[in-house]
Amino acid sequence: MTVAILHLSSLVRSPLRDRQQDRVGRVEDVIVRPDGGPHPTISGLVASIGGRELFVPVWRVSDLSADGAMLEGETVNLGRFERRPGELLLARDLSSRHLINVVGARLIRANEIELACVDAQWRVVGVDPSSRGVARRILPRMLARRIGPGPIVDWESIEPFVAHVPSARMRIPYRKLAKLRPAQIADLVEAASHEEGEEIIEAVGQDHELEADVFEELDPEHQREFLESRSDEEAARLLATMAPDDAADLVADLDQERRMPVLEALPPKQRMKVRSLLSYNPETAGGLMSPDFLLLPEHSTVAEALDAVRESDAPPETLTTIYVGDPEGRLVATISIVRLVQSEPSAKLGVVAERDPVSVRPDADLHSIVRTMSDFNLAATPVLDPDQNVLGVVTVDDVLELLMPTGWRRDFGMSAQDE
Repeated sequence: MTVAILHLSSLVRSPLRDRQQDRVGRVEDVIVRPDGGPHPTISGLVASIGGRELFVPVWRVSDLSADGAMLEGETVNLGRFERRPGELLLARDLSSRHLINVVGARLIRANEIELACVDAQWRVVGVDPSSRGVARRILPRMLARRIGPGPIVDWESIEPFVAHVPSARMRIPYRKLAKLRPAQIADLVEAASHEEGEEIIEAVGQDHELEADVFEELDPEHQREFLESRSDEEAARLLATMAPDDAADLVADLDQERRMPVLEALPPKQRMKVRSLLSYNPETAGGLMSPDFLLLPEHSTVAEALDAVRESDAPPETLTTIYVGDPEGRLVATISIVRLVQSEPSAKLGVVAERDPVSVRPDADLHSIVRTMSDFNLAATPVLDPDQNVLGVVTVDDVLELLMPTGWRRDFGMSAQDE
């Protein structure tokens, strides 16, 4: 069943009338109290009567339309309107502001907020991000009525920013953002204002691992921006959850006076990895590599190797290849995870792994790394010291972002900018 849509811009500043059709005031705003449902129920109106802002509960309203609001009873409570915790005023708090389209992983602007009476209750049902809503607000009411409806984004897909709302005891729900990938959330943060970005970061901060993944996806400018407001201990907590190579990049971007305090606040194991990576030029294999990988002895069986993969806490991208070492720990062979799964469980790694593995030195530049990985179709390549010991692993995602031109997300239509 199709419901009739009422534009918020048509209702705001429209007449408030009594049962005799006499004008007693003007509708100033519409109040909702989000309860986690897909379409928030309207709880009342803010109306101006005699120069005072009054609260009109929705049960006192018999009808809402582009012609105004009709009162049910004979009298109106003349108490001044006072915002209660958790309430949102649609026109004052949300209209013309950014909202998150969670399904599309984009920011949209609430140029029009759409209302409808569903199952005898007035609800917020959607948002029109097109320019039609802007035109309705600026044109005279008679002309505005001639503007047809635009594309409506279902409110179920919308999450508003609410940190700016006075007395708001709420933030963006984590459960909705958690449905997005870290890169999508990072795109939203980069497209948002600083205050909006802070609100997104605060929401995902309920999951420390997700927060770290989002920070890893942010560009360096936004990483610095959102780390500046954190204490050294808070910054260290975040860095401790990040991949060591990403954490090292972020520490290197900190102001000189902050680097040592933040490093000292890291857990010892993470601090050692980050310090080691900081000793390399960030644009070389040593600066790009991850120190987390899986190196197993030649005499290990395939079954033992698979168990080691299951128990490893190394990043998944570094586990696409398993490294095989001699008794002294020097790299002698590699085996892909696919080849490992396809091999007999009792087979020894020294037999099924490929000898003479391709590698790079820690001082190899980006061009050399890319050429090596491209020539040998590698998703990951080990970084070796002069004694053939594995120092770390450079994966394809480590170099891909550096190769892409500035603004590539926008150029390919993949940014989270306004629709």
